[in-house]
Amino acid sequence: MASPQTDNMNNTTVSLPPTLELNIDLTDEQFFQLCQNNRELKFERTASGELIIMPPTGSSTSDRNADLTYQLRDWSRQNQLGKSFDSSGGFKPPNGAERSPDASWVKMERWNALSEVEKEGFAPLCPDFVVELMSPNDSLEKTPAKMREYMENGARLGWLINRRQQQVEIYRPNREVEIFQSPKTLSGEDVLPEFVLDLAEIW
Repeated sequence: MASPQTDNMNNTTVSLPPTLELNIDLTDEQFFQLCQNNRELKFERTASGELIIMPPTGSSTSDRNADLTYQLRDWSRQNQLGKSFDSSGGFKPPNGAERSPDASWVKMERWNALSEVEKEGFAPLCPDFVVELMSPNDSLEKTPAKMREYMENGARLGWLINRRQQQVEIYRPNREVEIFQSPKTLSGEDVLPEFVLDLAEIW
């Protein structure tokens, strides 16, 4: 979370926004290098080219996100159906945006179809499964819009977890969003066979 900074010239306090959104024209290579050179920050870019800079999350959100990533990775390693990724993994979906879900998974056939060069950069695809774990600074308008973007670009299942409201929104292609209040678990359905996320530590 950004903290207020004091302007010593006039003794006023200026509050910086928690997330910066800038219109900067960068090539794909320049954007990738920017991310590599500033690993302490999280960068995304919208389909229209708007650069989004996010600070590190608070420790509490990071702890919960680590549990989420651990559960997904444990399931993925057991069945070898695909590859799981944490919040630092970047993807370039068909609409040209660059996104980094808090957790994601790609079916093995799609991952293996990529070249080694594509795997080293931002993979040119949208994950089959995505999760966004909302932090206190996340927008209640922009985060659902990002989830819809995932669905429009090839994701088959998405979870938006809102800890503050103890609520989960389930996104599926061409279907209405399903909302659950304080669920104890979430099913990976047919996208992640037999995967069940235990929400006890995340809540």
